[in-house]
Amino acid sequence: MEKETILDEYTFLVSETDEKGIIKFANNDFCKIAGFSLEELIGKPHNLVRHKDMPKVAFKDLWDTVKKGNIWTGYVKNATKDGGYYWVFATVYPFESCDGTNGYISCRKKASDEEIKIHENLYKQLRNKE
Repeated sequence: MEKETILDEYTFLVSETDEKGIIKFANNDFCKIAGFSLEELIGKPHNLVRHKDMPKVAFKDLWDTVKKGNIWTGYVKNATKDGGYYWVFATVYPFESCDGTNGYISCRKKASDEEIKIHENLYKQLRNKE
């Protein structure tokens, strides 16, 4: 059985990626919860932490939204390096950095137990349709 990591109320995960989803920055909370060092994350695709239970349509919606320049929010089950998982409420912002390149900032906080239950059921239904 997979081990769940439960975020506390003060944990705030932040990462930055380029336009293709390659990690350029991750804060200490993100590294700690995901179980990776910063060096292991930089230059890797953000889907390194994608959990197998997440339906493809959820990430299609995310990418379709942010590529249009809009902000995406949603509930995400991510994988940890050691094979466990954690749930977050995520907000992804498109932005242009000071060097003129475009990318995305993702900010994540603890998801409520109620929302996790709702989204576990929803994502299971969506995966069954894939």
